[in-house]
Formats: sequence, structure tokens, C-alpha cells
Amino acid sequence: MECRTVGAAALEVGAVGLGCMPMSWAYSTSRQDGEESLRAVHTALDRGTTLLDTADMYGPFTNELLLGRVLKERRAEAFVSTKCGLLVGEQHIVANGRPGYVKRACDASLRRLQTDVIDLYQLHRVDPEVPIEETWGALAELVAAGKVRALGLCAVGARGGRSRGRQRGGLHAETLRHLARAQQVFPVACVEAELSVWAPEALDELLPWCVARGVGFLAAMPLGNGFLTGTLTPGGGFEPDDLRARHPRFTAEMMAANQPIVAGLRRVAERHGATTAQVALAWTLAQAPSVVPVPGAKTARWTAENAGAAALRLTDADLAEIAELPPALGSWD
Repeated sequence: MECRTVGAAALEVGAVGLGCMPMSWAYSTSRQDGEESLRAVHTALDRGTTLLDTADMYGPFTNELLLGRVLKERRAEAFVSTKCGLLVGEQHIVANGRPGYVKRACDASLRRLQTDVIDLYQLHRVDPEVPIEETWGALAELVAAGKVRALGLCAVGARGGRSRGRQRGGLHAETLRHLARAQQVFPVACVEAELSVWAPEALDELLPWCVARGVGFLAAMPLGNGFLTGTLTPGGGFEPDDLRARHPRFTAEMMAANQPIVAGLRRVAERHGATTAQVALAWTLAQAPSVVPVPGAKTARWTAENAGAAALRLTDADLAEIAELPPALGSWD
């Protein structure tokens, strides 16, 4: 794989990362298995996946602890990305961008990850009560101290107006304003935002902003929370603690209505001898050389399959066919 330097970080482009969140957060806790998650991370590294993406809020904290068990043995093989800026309570999540907190959070993440440096440290959310310049300045001090190699920002776009057939110009407007302000303090090395066949909004302004400035782009949820794998059955239901149980695109009605998207990806997959998920990931990789998809997974089987997408090259005809698929529908449409 090509290794591309982004700011002070070296992101391996043309590869697929591993989003570790499902191993301990947001997806069906009854199916979480620590030992299987460890096998999944080891398998990802064995298959050439180097980017491991986590956050202190996942668990909270348990996701970083799990990764730390792997990094203790294989730190040199991994590119570690973690996040700070969100505090998890019993029934709520709040942003915290205070400089003192950010510095303490970094030290705690270093201990849990069993490493002396974080390759990419991302601000999970901008605290509306703290100017981003103050938060970013504290993050920059972590780089100067040698605790962090590069800084990133997670983009937040309001869900709504998702259909490709309508105007979406303002979806990432707030994030773009934050990025412009942060850049005045210290270089933004990477942006993480949702990007997939059924959520292409980042292609409008956010990804072009990154490409124009040499900023890396981590494509979050490139498999559409599992929908684009073609393995979910409409009406199958989700556990109450699974985020999809409350997601407007995962009602039985909407999952059925959006099946043509999966069917279209499956047709392309059959021509290549690939899986539907691999085609969805290959589409994401094809959007720009600086894009690294970070699909979530918690089993060795899925991490191995996802890693295989890096070898799949979609043709111009494939991409044109995917572009003609109907836009995803949800309760906001």
C-alpha cells in the first residue's frame, strides 16, 4: 500500500482501516465477545490493516483497554487513532473541550492503549461552550510534548435532506467553519466523517475541502451501519441497546424500501467475485486517494473480508452504475 504523509501522520492510503467501536459500544452488547474482538484486531493487522480507530467514550474506556492488549505486542504494526471530547453519563453524552480536560484525557488514553504516543488524536465533538481555538491549542501542546503525532476533527452533520436529488449545501457548514478556525492554530491532519454509497453528502464540500489542503479523510460508517453488507433482513429487529433500533433507516419499512441499493452493489460484486461489503468499501476508496474507510467490525471473519476490499478495483462502468442507484430513503424523506 502507498503510505501518504498527512501533516505529521503517515496514513496508509489504498487500505481499509478498522473501526473498533462495535467491539464494546452501540451494537448489540449481548453479542460482544472480548476474546473474539482480540482475534479480530490481530486478524486485521495480519491482513495488512494498520489503522485502528477507537475513542475513549467507547465502552466508555473498555475499547481502548482492549486495543491496548494488542498494542502491547504489536504497536509497531499499527497506526493508532483515538478521540477525546465526549463524556458519557447514564442517559446522556456531553461535549467537553476544556484544555485541562483534553490533556488529562490524552494521558488516560495513553495508559489504556499501552503506548507512549498516539498517531492521530481526534476531537470527537466541538464543545459549544469552549472556543475551538482554546481546545485546539491544548491539542497542539500535546503534539509539542510528543504525546500525539497529528490532530484530527470528527465532522458532525445534521441528518436531514440526505437524498442526492435535493440541495444539501449546509450539511457540513458548521464543521467547515470549525476547520477553518482550527487551521489558524495548528494544522488539521485528518477529518473523519460519514461517507458511504447511501450517505454520500461529504462529497459535496467536506471531502473537496480536505483534498484541496492535503488533509486525510477517514470515511466513517462506509458500510451504512451494516446495511450495505446485504446481511441484514428487513424486519429482523435489533436489540434495544443497538443504535439501529432507533435509526430511521432501519425500520422494517425503510430497510425494505432501500433494498435496491444492496441489489445494485450485489450485481457489481458478482461480476468481480467479491462480496457486497467489499464493493461498498471499494466505492469509498475510489472517491479520492486520501480516503481511508474505517468499517466497524467485531469478528475476525468480517475484518478479513473488509481488508480484502483494498485489492478490488472498480471500473468506471462500475462506478457509473453505482451512481445511478436510487438515493437512500428514511423517515426524514
